[in-house]
Amino acid sequence: MTPKIAELIERIHILQDELELELARKREELRYTLIDRKVRFEQEMLKRHRAIKTGLLHYIFKARLRNVISAPVIYAMFFPMLLLDACVTLYQWVCFPLYRIPRVKRRDYVIYDRHNLAYLNLLEKINCTYCSYGNGLLSYIKEIVARTEQYWCPIKHAQRLLQPHSRYSRFADFGDAEGYRRELEKLRCDFDRPGNGK
Repeated sequence: MTPKIAELIERIHILQDELELELARKREELRYTLIDRKVRFEQEMLKRHRAIKTGLLHYIFKARLRNVISAPVIYAMFFPMLLLDACVTLYQWVCFPLYRIPRVKRRDYVIYDRHNLAYLNLLEKINCTYCSYGNGLLSYIKEIVARTEQYWCPIKHAQRLLQPHSRYSRFADFGDAEGYRRELEKLRCDFDRPGNGK
């Protein structure tokens, strides 16, 4: 990695820290706290949320026809997602110890917290849980595949990736044969920090 790229990555980390501070300010404004991954709203805010909630029957009877028609197709994807989850989890449980790659923790990627929102009715909470699982699962899988790529082929592409994974920036540059050979064993062991994907 060149000094300029390292400097840019450091600036990104500083911006990420600033973003975390701003998100903390926003949590304070919306009057909730996170304690051990659990959300706690102030009572007054909970009352306001409950007042805004759309009743379940009203929500169902006011649903757009296209949403009702597409719902079975959307929810049918749950079973392939479960199968994919099981296969990828089995893969990392079998292979990662062999390569000495730390396992990816699902709980860091699949996050269920929207059920704490008092302004959502039961069906909205189910929908949010489904989307949390789907998007979290894909993030979980992306990290598993990223760690696999870091071990087996840590080389950047010649073309720009639209959304590179978190480990990509540390990979050897495309066409840098000496850098690849020199850094390969180090990269195969350096799973402590993800880096930044850009």
